[in-house]
Amino acid sequence: MPPFETILLATDGSAASEPASEQAIDLATQVEARLLVVSVVASGRQPSESAAAAPASDSRDSMTTRAQGIVQRARAAGANATFMVWEGDAGEAIVAAADSEGADLIVVGSHGRSGVSRFFIGSVSDFVVRHAHCPVMVVRGKPESVRR
Repeated sequence: MPPFETILLATDGSAASEPASEQAIDLATQVEARLLVVSVVASGRQPSESAAAAPASDSRDSMTTRAQGIVQRARAAGANATFMVWEGDAGEAIVAAADSEGADLIVVGSHGRSGVSRFFIGSVSDFVVRHAHCPVMVVRGKPESVRR
């Protein structure tokens, strides 16, 4: 496997995306790669339910603050980290950012849904896996608790 020089972490800064953030920080530190944290603010369109798209109430400032927090943690761990906040459809923006920045790997979270509920989500991670021009690591979150 070729060395990773740039790892793109697609995140919304939520608890559900935390496992992906941890994995990306660990990997970037281990292989001494640049970590680029990318968050996406939905524009004009209906925001998607994803690990990388912000809820409608989130602003660019909120996403910037969350991304800066991840960058600070990554730097504290020894990684060379920066961030970007993109606007648009989450899946398309993540793929475009990866292409634009020459990412060697994209790390994206998955909500950890199981069973029937996973068939009804608009999966950004699925879009990224299908359209990215580089390898994609999907990190599953903790499974949702069973509701009775």
